[in-house]
Parts: sequence; C-alpha cells; structure tokens
Amino acid sequence: MRLLFGLAGLALVVLWSRTTLPRDRSTWLKLVFMGFLNTALPFALITWGETRIDSGLAAILNGTVPLWTIVIAHLFLHDDRISLPRIGGLLAGFAGVVVLVSRDLRGESAFGGGLPGQLAVLGASLCYASAIVFSRRNLRNLNPLVQALGVVLLADAFAWAGALAFEFPIQLPALPVTWLAVAWLGMLGSCLAYILFFHLINRWGPTRASMVTYTMPVIGLALGIVFLNERADWRLLAGAALIFSGILLVSRTPQRVVATRAVPAASGTAAD
Repeated sequence: MRLLFGLAGLALVVLWSRTTLPRDRSTWLKLVFMGFLNTALPFALITWGETRIDSGLAAILNGTVPLWTIVIAHLFLHDDRISLPRIGGLLAGFAGVVVLVSRDLRGESAFGGGLPGQLAVLGASLCYASAIVFSRRNLRNLNPLVQALGVVLLADAFAWAGALAFEFPIQLPALPVTWLAVAWLGMLGSCLAYILFFHLINRWGPTRASMVTYTMPVIGLALGIVFLNERADWRLLAGAALIFSGILLVSRTPQRVVATRAVPAASGTAAD
C-alpha cells in the first residue's frame, strides 16, 4: 500500500510535468531489475528481518549500505573509486550510526533473534548498494523522475504478487491513522524521496548518494525528541558529529594538480 500511494504521487508529477516515458524494451527491462533489487526485495527482507532482530541492530546492519557501495562502485565504475579519505569518511559515519543506536542495544538479547534475521537485513543492504551502482552505470542519462516512477511501479507489482502469494487473504488497515501513516510514507518516502535519491545518484555518484543512509538515525532521533518527548543524551551529539564529519570527508572533491611544461623564453615561432 505504501508503494501504491507513492506510485499515485509519482504518476501525478509525471502528468503535471508532461515527462515522456521511455518506449524501448531495454530501458524497461533495466527498470524491472531495479524495481526488484532496489525496492521490492530489500523491503521484504527488512520487514521480515525486523520481526526477528531488534531495531537498533537492524539500523547498524542497514548502515553498511555505503560500505558495500564503495566496494561495488570501485569494481564497476571508473568515476567512483576507493580512496583513503572516502574509506575514513564511511567508517566515521558507520561509527556514528553505532553510537546513535547503542542505547537500544541492551545485553545479549540485542544481538539475538538468530542469524537468518541478521542476514536478511544485511542482504537488503547489499541489494541497495548493488542497485545504486547499477542505476549509475546503466540508467545515468535517464530522467530521475522516470527512474522513480518505473522503479516504484514495478516494485509495487512485485510486492502485490508476493502479498497475494504469501499473505492471502490480505488484511487492509482498519484505523484511519494507519491509512494516514501509509499515505504519508508513500508520498514522502516512496515518491518525493525516490525522485531526490535518483537525482543524487546521477549527480553525485553512488558512494556519496548512499551516505543518506547514515542520516536516517539522526533525523529519526531528532524527530523523536521533538514530537515524542524522547530523551536526548550524549549519543545524539557524538553520533551526529561522526556522521556529518564522515559525509563531509566523503563529499570533499580532491584537488587535481595540472602539470604544465615550461616553454623556453626564446621560443617565438607560431608552432611554439
């Protein structure tokens, strides 16, 4: 249902902007692959995994997305290479995520739930990283709005097929507030966020775009403090500082040194 609301929002934006959709089979096959790998499969893996492990551990495992991304991008892209500053920034950001969610990891039970749940969330992170690199490599020149619409459309088709196959009969939400929450997630998390995210992949590259994963726990804790009266402690400041310093380090553009060859002063010909 979340993806369906996101699809409705994207369809309205496409109609309003009069964006032309691709007609070639090759592009749609790539979008089918993206819909499955970037959304349908990781959504299923995370929701299944979080029924077996704590949310804090899930946040840490999900925080490995940029770490997977930098390795895969290095192997398949020529313009997104591994460097020491990038590795340092990614590790700093990951450490920030661990610090932020450390208060939710209480005792041995925090790491329990069995290996399958942990592998499911880790597998979802690998899916996200692979999809980001695939998008950059194969859909770089495609309008981000078209990418978002195609991915959500096809991911929703996969999701409904899975729901009908494994969750039949389907139980729809009964409370109005639940419908509001699903619509909110769809319009913001699967409509607006996807448009922005594919724009970042095209503009920044996969490694820097994947750093948004690190900001999610920061924003989540900040909203919890503002709207749910949750307690703020040193972890929020320390974790946020690590995350934002990591993002700055990864996003820093290396200066290129251009070598110039000295021209003899006596040279006066046109060829010189």
